[in-house]
Amino acid sequence: MTTAARPPFETVDVLVSGGGIAGMITAAAFGASGFKTVMVDPTPPVTVGDDAGSDLRSTAFLRPARDLFQRIGIWEALAPHATPLDALRVVDTVTGETGAPEIRSERQFEGAETADEPFGWNFLNWVIRRELFAILPSIPNCEMRYGTGVKSLLTRTGEAIVTLTDKSQIRAKLVIAADGRNSPVREAAGIGVTTTRYGQKSLAFTAFHEAPHHNVSTEIYREGGPFTMVPLADIDGRHASAVVWMNRGPRAQELLTMEPEAFNAAMTDRSAGLYGALELASHRAAFPIITQLADRLSAERVALVAEAAHVLPPIGAQGLNTSLNDVAQLLDLALENPASIGEPAMLETYARARHRDISTRAFVVDKFNRVVRNPDGMLGQIRQMGLKAVHDVTPLRRGVMRAGLGPLT
Repeated sequence: MTTAARPPFETVDVLVSGGGIAGMITAAAFGASGFKTVMVDPTPPVTVGDDAGSDLRSTAFLRPARDLFQRIGIWEALAPHATPLDALRVVDTVTGETGAPEIRSERQFEGAETADEPFGWNFLNWVIRRELFAILPSIPNCEMRYGTGVKSLLTRTGEAIVTLTDKSQIRAKLVIAADGRNSPVREAAGIGVTTTRYGQKSLAFTAFHEAPHHNVSTEIYREGGPFTMVPLADIDGRHASAVVWMNRGPRAQELLTMEPEAFNAAMTDRSAGLYGALELASHRAAFPIITQLADRLSAERVALVAEAAHVLPPIGAQGLNTSLNDVAQLLDLALENPASIGEPAMLETYARARHRDISTRAFVVDKFNRVVRNPDGMLGQIRQMGLKAVHDVTPLRRGVMRAGLGPLT
């Protein structure tokens, strides 16, 4: 009896574990920059909005993310699918004596105040997955392998040996974990996490509305957390926005299964009628709200990025933009000395550089979430005073806007 010969090791510069949005962008970035890159993921992306499992959330890519896209040559293909975000409106509301919402204060932050261009550009997540899936085959040095994932990881001084679920093996100078909050690579590298749970969930869906959004993203605060409407291009001639609606878990579950007519009335009320009547334009999906931070951002021949490194509540477009700050930092370090990619000094520098930014953002978003989900009493007053101060004091306003747009240094 003969045994089939074991296939030889394949050698690459970078192996990216995870084929979601962050993983695809990471693979594109390193491939376009001249590093031989393979990206693996056991599950192909859902690229049709009506399919089961479609990601109905949207992402507002801020200016640093756009700059990364331009740098690696993918922005021109993505831009036609983006809706610019010219301003951010923050509205503080309270339930009035009649039960109807009342606006306590309202402020608008203009993108033109910090640059002659929008704050960012909004994409539906399933659309950006579709476009990236189409773009990646044209990126040099970049190969996608959906249907296979990481089975085991062995690292040593000069390389990592990754065994995939199809039993093939890859030798890589650097393994990048972009494989989500339950990252198998992070687990294989022996890195733990610290998780904070809030008892909240966010609903994600698309809604039609009567009044135009004028490319203004609107965050409306009352009970449970923010109700955020992020501009989309018109759908079938009707004004539309992507909505993220945070609530305590039981209320979110109730809304998830509510009949469409009742749901339309509930979300119109929750939006304080700022855009007229709202109407559900897609199915709904629910996501748990947590803060999760990896105990370390690197290990031997391994770097963590995106949700493998950090998960933040969906407030202020910080989640995926913070993830892309990870990717940009790691890429910069790799390009400074390509021959040393994945070596300890590079990974230690990466971990130090990203730790402060990530931990600061996580702290701020955590505290902000705790304040804004409580609309009444002292916390409600703090929320209202904080909004006024951040907007009305010009140096503070501009500082907050700059901090929100890019890495803290």
